[in-house]
Amino acid sequence: MADISHLAPIFGALGSIISFIVFLSPLPTFYDIYKKKSAEGYQSIPYVVALFSAMLMIYYALLKGNMMVVIIINVLGIVIETIYVGFYLFYAPKKARVQTIKLLLLLVVGGYGAILLVVQFLFKGVVRAQIVGWMCLVFSICTFAAPLCILRKVIKTKSVEYMPFLLSFFLTLSAVMWFVYGFLKKDVNIYAPNILGFIFGILQMVLYFMYNKKEKNIVKEQKLPELLQNHVIILDDQKKLPYLTEEQIIDIWKLGSLLYSEKLNARGAEAAAKVENMPKLQTVQT
Repeated sequence: MADISHLAPIFGALGSIISFIVFLSPLPTFYDIYKKKSAEGYQSIPYVVALFSAMLMIYYALLKGNMMVVIIINVLGIVIETIYVGFYLFYAPKKARVQTIKLLLLLVVGGYGAILLVVQFLFKGVVRAQIVGWMCLVFSICTFAAPLCILRKVIKTKSVEYMPFLLSFFLTLSAVMWFVYGFLKKDVNIYAPNILGFIFGILQMVLYFMYNKKEKNIVKEQKLPELLQNHVIILDDQKKLPYLTEEQIIDIWKLGSLLYSEKLNARGAEAAAKVENMPKLQTVQT
């Protein structure tokens, strides 16, 4: 079998480009938060976990050496995820803000600091990279699995409002590229979690399309006036023309009134004023 390990840098570069898109994919979500002036309904877990995972990957790449492409993309990731978390904290309700700060202190400050101290002082040489590599594997899986925390809400509410499709799509594509890169580099800590990343991404997209379709149908049905939903237009067998019952004609008239009520309000008020000013007819009894 031909050696294709020289293709690793190509897939690494492609993986970096797509990962950068992954980092930018939540922008519509944060724009929505900005418009609403509230982060209620959204969760910070995916962004905090992604921030911690990027920090850990940089440490692993430094220990392994010759992984500059991994270092560069994760430095960008740290900058972007930090902005996201800060933006979330600004608009989050008090309870969500407190939970996010606790998670940051637990993972980014306490967790990362403890890993650095333990690994640097208790282990030496290649063992350091192996231990940090396994930690990266675990938290990379958590990064892919983090958006799954919203799936319960999606299934329960039958709404995909809080599950960004772009994030799921680009995570799946990124998983493919980094799997190939890790496989060519023979680095299990890189390619293994991306197998699960691909599976999780596909699952999220399937649920998105399933519930997004239902949501659109519900909205479409709600736009139909209730007064016409239970009526059926009857066709005349001979003339093949629609035959409307008296009740249906009345309902159609009501529908027309509803559709044009806003336009007619002003005119109706003006006409009513004119009618009131007109002299009333008097009836003469004989």
